Amino acid sequence: MINSVIKTRKKAAKEDKKTVLLVINCLQGGGAERVVLTLGQGFHELGYDVHILRFKPRVEYEINPKLNYHFLNFKRYKLIPKLERRDKFFSIIVDRYVSKYIGKPDLVLSNLDRADSVLSHSRMDNIVHIIHTTLSLLHKNKSLSDYQKKSALARIYSKNRCVCVSNGVKEDFIGIFGSTMPTTTIHNPIDRDSIQKLANAFVPELQNYIIHVGSFKEAKRHDVLIRAYAKTDQSLPLLLLGKGKLKDSMKELVTELGLKEKVTFLGFHDNPFPYIKHAKFKVLTSDREGFALVIAESLALGTPVISTDCQSGPSELLPKNNLMPIRDIDAIAEKLSLAMNNPERFSSEFDKALLPTTVAKKYIDFVHE
Repeated sequence: MINSVIKTRKKAAKEDKKTVLLVINCLQGGGAERVVLTLGQGFHELGYDVHILRFKPRVEYEINPKLNYHFLNFKRYKLIPKLERRDKFFSIIVDRYVSKYIGKPDLVLSNLDRADSVLSHSRMDNIVHIIHTTLSLLHKNKSLSDYQKKSALARIYSKNRCVCVSNGVKEDFIGIFGSTMPTTTIHNPIDRDSIQKLANAFVPELQNYIIHVGSFKEAKRHDVLIRAYAKTDQSLPLLLLGKGKLKDSMKELVTELGLKEKVTFLGFHDNPFPYIKHAKFKVLTSDREGFALVIAESLALGTPVISTDCQSGPSELLPKNNLMPIRDIDAIAEKLSLAMNNPERFSSEFDKALLPTTVAKKYIDFVHE
């Protein structure tokens, strides 16, 4: 009898618990993927039942056992002709799966273009698209006219609320669609306690170095960084942490500029934080960022940061003194030299408004406005 009462109470407590569903294509090695896991932790700490649904099996991050994980294989539906028809059909599969295995979520957070396209056809309530980057710079399909690109994006983002991860992303979003859609800015969450704990996992063998963390892709502009670094006295070695299709060409550039003894390619690490913590400073030379997650993570560890002043992200996290013009190799070289000489001059405070529960509450408030 007592056991029966306990089970009934537990079932009732679970039914009373609110549910949030976060949807993303995969959980491999990207900033948005890490944001999903951190935001999920924030909702868990607020007492939510948290579910994360992905469309690809690969996982490269440590999984929080307190959250619930689901996988629906999108690959098997790729034979369906036409992207919009395929996503519309897959949205039916997603809705059925969620209804059967999760129930009726109180909040659904969609992340990145695949999930956004699929969930734009969903019949679930309280869907919010999280816009992680500047859409005008991301969608540069030269085979489509500006009108066609805008129409394609409008079909996706006009049906639900949208949250932009920085004011720069929001300005870009409004520049495309106007201010008719329910849109706000909510910065990405940073789990400072977890990051600080991970940063103590080991001490790198190398000491007194500059760190850059990011995938080897065009937007990160490793080429600009390497060319600017070549113009300094290289008094501190440069460590490049990440992977990507441009890695080999960047190695060739390093060799061409005679920097093989000064530049180290660390590869991808699922825990980059010890390298960030022990760096003299962090550098970012991107043409494009959404929020610039690695800047906020570096500040959580007390590591100074200098960054290009790209369209969105860095200027909302760093003082003007820490910013550099994009693609300006001479200006970046000058700032690198100043930072190598006196890193502490570029120290900045971590903003506690970025803590996971605070950010999760902002999502709840936005949906209930």
